[in-house]
Amino acid sequence: MSEKYANPIAQKLGLAPHRVAAVIALLDDGNTLPFIARYRKEATGGLDEEEIRAISSELESARALDERRATILASIEEQGKLTDALHAEIMAAETRTALEDLYQPYKPKRRTRAMIARERGLEPLAEQILTQPRSIAGLDALTAPFLSDDVPTSDDALAGARDIIAELISDHPGVRQATREKALKWGAMRTGRIDGADDPRNTYELYYDFEFRIDRVRPHQVLAINRGEAQKILRVAVDVPERDWRSAVDAYFRPHRQSPLAEQLQLAIDDAASRLLLPAIERDVRRTLTEQAEAQAMRVFGSNLRGLLTQPPLADQTVLALDPGFRTGCKVAVVDSSGKVLETATIYPHPPQKQQRESLAAL
Repeated sequence: MSEKYANPIAQKLGLAPHRVAAVIALLDDGNTLPFIARYRKEATGGLDEEEIRAISSELESARALDERRATILASIEEQGKLTDALHAEIMAAETRTALEDLYQPYKPKRRTRAMIARERGLEPLAEQILTQPRSIAGLDALTAPFLSDDVPTSDDALAGARDIIAELISDHPGVRQATREKALKWGAMRTGRIDGADDPRNTYELYYDFEFRIDRVRPHQVLAINRGEAQKILRVAVDVPERDWRSAVDAYFRPHRQSPLAEQLQLAIDDAASRLLLPAIERDVRRTLTEQAEAQAMRVFGSNLRGLLTQPPLADQTVLALDPGFRTGCKVAVVDSSGKVLETATIYPHPPQKQQRESLAAL
């Protein structure tokens, strides 16, 4: 089993496959990272703890991906919709995003407008619109076979058919992937202050009127924007240029100018974009940016902490260290010349507690 994951992980991390396989086997036997790094050097070829941690992380991700893959295959097979071609695509998917894009058309959904339209027998009408025929007898004649008590007029039939098409467009894996890629490269993030929002210290003043291309937003800005949004101070939007999402859709669903049903397809495309596709892509982009920003923050914090923990103690000096804080108080620690922690405390000299006398006594 370890060979299945060893080669791709080794290639990604630039390590020897046999060393990665050894680490996977040791991890599967229940050994901890520090134990492997310190006591199993002969098996791993001397890989350090950081390299072993990277292997462990990649292994966890790969196995989670395979578990999700199995769940998706079982779900689609249970629906009776798993074809050989779809099975091959799912097995070839290398990322969680690619898997979810393939699963999107088959994912159980709450009752949607498209579902209602299908229940009313309008799917054949939607298929006719998608074929973009060069001539028809007329809209009334086209929709007449689909009229019923639930679909009393031609306009109702066309609206239901467009709902089906809109969902097909939004759920199409190729459309989603292309739109997402363009959004991450050319999209823009806009933020503004919510009317009446309380920001007494103007913590988020930089983002009251902020617009930046998505691929140029810095990780610390993403995290700050997320905090401002969570505190209901900022509103956030992701804009995808119309030319970008239209080109992604046109690659699979292009209205034909000579078809009398071109307008119906165009209306469905516009509805799909505004109601379904672009909101979904915005969520994808925000999630991707947040994951990248959090990973970068962890790397920075880890690097800073490593520097602090590995620096030698000050010779013959006892040090009083303070970590300032307002609402949660100031953290205080005393270490001796060997780096041993002698005492810790939390003091509250600032508002709202204003415990200056008690804080001074503690110091």
